[in-house]
Amino acid sequence: MADDRTKDSWLTAAQCAKRTGLTVRALRIYEAAGLLAPRRTEKNWRLYGAQDLARLTEILTLKRLGLTLEQISRLLAGQATDLERVLSVQASALREQMVRVQQSLTLIDNMQTKMATGEILSTDDLLALARDHSMTETTSETIAWRRYEQMRPRTEQAIDGRLYADYAGHYRLDTVVFTIRHEDQRLFARVTGQVELELFAEEVDRFFYKAVPAQISFIRNAEGMVMALTLHQNGHEETAERVETGTAATLEATLAERIREKRPVENSRLLLQELVHQHQKGEPDYAKMTPPLAAIAREQAEIIRGELQRLGALKGITFMGVTDDGWDVYDVSFERGCQEWSFSLATDGRFDGIIFRRLM
Repeated sequence: MADDRTKDSWLTAAQCAKRTGLTVRALRIYEAAGLLAPRRTEKNWRLYGAQDLARLTEILTLKRLGLTLEQISRLLAGQATDLERVLSVQASALREQMVRVQQSLTLIDNMQTKMATGEILSTDDLLALARDHSMTETTSETIAWRRYEQMRPRTEQAIDGRLYADYAGHYRLDTVVFTIRHEDQRLFARVTGQVELELFAEEVDRFFYKAVPAQISFIRNAEGMVMALTLHQNGHEETAERVETGTAATLEATLAERIREKRPVENSRLLLQELVHQHQKGEPDYAKMTPPLAAIAREQAEIIRGELQRLGALKGITFMGVTDDGWDVYDVSFERGCQEWSFSLATDGRFDGIIFRRLM
């Protein structure tokens, strides 16, 4: 009985290669790179079990995202396989790809219709096609593998306690401020309008949150002074420059005044109305969004459009106030229901955050 169970649970190199669509040589290469460690029999034959197949799935996912074996080896060093994370990244990349393909087909259909009626394609039309192709080729893969890396488990490490004072200060990320403070060799971060969260050292100048899958790395100049930080979250990287305490205080005071007076940003209602109409038509203007938001909006475009079509025609938009972190909030009514929409703008006028939820 023991022999039968072993045969059912373990695969030889040839069987593993056949079932995974790889070659035995590829399995040897992954083993040489330290990515696989198959079991050995008394005769030194390799046997591959469930954990090996799970790790192969992880390796192949990362290879499809464009990582080299060296990069994969560094990324997975000392980590247990997390199939939930692998599947999540694959699903996210595929959903984004589906949305992009549909957008590309719509763009091409529109151009073919123009040509069929005798119109000549403009320079803007051709540039749109070129830009669409470029974004489809590169953006989703880059975001997906960054998101994967940012979601992996982190291990806290001890660093020189004297370094914590280097990080303390204020860092401006567009309209919000990161306030970093240290206390008893612990580091804390607070974003304008949000609660303070503790950061944990992964290595010198690199920290991670335990509360959310995000990391912060600090950037030093040639003299070794910390001059900026980079937030790593949702597959994106955003850099905030260090600012003086007075600058940070002014930004937060301006926001506090706007919250107190319930004052929306300029043209707030018209911006939201246009945004809703674009999503109803399935034609969001991604150029009016920051890159991180645009990437998320592309992933969710079909879901948003489906929900808005279910609700019917837009009936009214009512301003409700400003959140603690500076988002304008509106109640939006439709023929068959209501939603709450909130959004924030970057300093250049682009949307950098959009959230909506159904109202009871």
